[in-house]
Amino acid sequence: MLEDHPVNNVKWVPIEKVKANNYNPNAVAKNEMYLLYKSIKHDGYTQPVVTMYDEENDQYVIVDGFHRYLVMLKYDDIRESTGGLLPVVVINKPINDLMASTIRHNRARGKHSVQGMAHIVFEMLDNGWTDARICEELGMEPDELIRLKYITGWAKLFEDVEYQKAWETKRQIQIRKEWEKEHGSEGNTAERDKTVLEKSKKD
Repeated sequence: MLEDHPVNNVKWVPIEKVKANNYNPNAVAKNEMYLLYKSIKHDGYTQPVVTMYDEENDQYVIVDGFHRYLVMLKYDDIRESTGGLLPVVVINKPINDLMASTIRHNRARGKHSVQGMAHIVFEMLDNGWTDARICEELGMEPDELIRLKYITGWAKLFEDVEYQKAWETKRQIQIRKEWEKEHGSEGNTAERDKTVLEKSKKD
């Protein structure tokens, strides 16, 4: 019900406890940033920043709303108007789901950079998500995902076995360890590498 919606629990937190994530592909031009500042100056914060709470470091990591956060960092008058507190809502999900949330927010506004998208897709694949799930969660077409795979070099991992052996994804490492557990670490390495490659392609 209503309590399931993050917006039902907006909280004001010290801006020092908020930090950017390292995967947001959104970019805002200088003029648009200034317009965002003017909007907040005249109308106040009308939308909270979406975050996840990092309990270990007692920090709120931004999922969406980095530029609303940046305005407060950059402009003293905005910071003074709230006493240095930033409005946030918190969602708690695994990292791939958080990255997907960021992408969905950006794509809904029609803003994202290709390189940033490629980086996130690479991370999602590395963390074990399938092509089908990525397309479903991010609202992407299969051909768009294929292009991003080539931008990141992901496709190269499955074209050249020597290249693949020099850099394994998390999923490939998991498959290799499972194989070695069953066959022993001194087993047929060629058969192991073939198994890892084939199972990775199926993912």
